[in-house]
Amino acid sequence: MFIRRLLLALILCCNAVLLYNLVWSDKGVFAYLDLKNHQKQLKTRIDALAGRSLDLSQEIRWLKSDRAFTEKMTRAHGNYLRDNEIIYLFPGQYPEGSVGDDIKN
Repeated sequence: MFIRRLLLALILCCNAVLLYNLVWSDKGVFAYLDLKNHQKQLKTRIDALAGRSLDLSQEIRWLKSDRAFTEKMTRAHGNYLRDNEIIYLFPGQYPEGSVGDDIKN
């Protein structure tokens, strides 16, 4: 009878330790759910970055091969002009390091 109670107490202690490890330890259910959520966030971020990477690759190909696109981007971001054109720069609407910075000085 004593052995049976001792065995039952040992089994209950083992179950308590296993339950603790299953739920609250750093390898438990809550840690798994946190990792799963983090993985989902990283996958979303990777997908967004993959799309951005494709866009940038396409833009690089256009800049290398398409002269009209290169001119358009240069005029848009660098404030370059064609002959007989006038550009009006308003404060805060031109990129840093562009022609507008020379006007301020």
